[in-house]
Amino acid sequence: MQARLPTVTKKSVILEGNEITLSLPAKEKTLFNTAAGIISGVISKAEILPVIPREIQDILAIKATERHRWLADGRLPSAGTRTVRLNGRARQITFHVFDPKVVEEFLNRGAVDEWRVEDAEAKAEKRQKAAYQKKLARSLKKTPKSGSKTNSTPEGGAGELCGWEEFDRDGFLR
Repeated sequence: MQARLPTVTKKSVILEGNEITLSLPAKEKTLFNTAAGIISGVISKAEILPVIPREIQDILAIKATERHRWLADGRLPSAGTRTVRLNGRARQITFHVFDPKVVEEFLNRGAVDEWRVEDAEAKAEKRQKAAYQKKLARSLKKTPKSGSKTNSTPEGGAGELCGWEEFDRDGFLR
């Protein structure tokens, strides 16, 4: 909505819950009427307009990283993409847009909170798994510290000494 307003009135619009407040000085009556017309037009078309990423972040109170993660794993379904060229830039940008009815459903059922809990559990599980793997890798690196070393050659090889067990048992090395 603010993107469609003139730059002078963008900061005059305040959205709190389900209420939109437009506050301008009394002497700016024509500017107020123009902004009010734009806002009422956007509100009447809001049910069919796709929700852009910045808006979905505001509506669901999520961060951009959460939006990217949930979009990638399919929890936040995309209604398609839009490609725009920004003013003063030669390159175009493409971003996902979202269906307003789906966004409203997520908001009503509290899906964002559920997803955050799931993400926290998955993160804790991943940390535990990484700690276990690290511990396992450390234990495999350690060499046995016993008095006798094991031979690396296969049994019956040329480097194996015969009768070593008896020699060691008799205690000649003490």
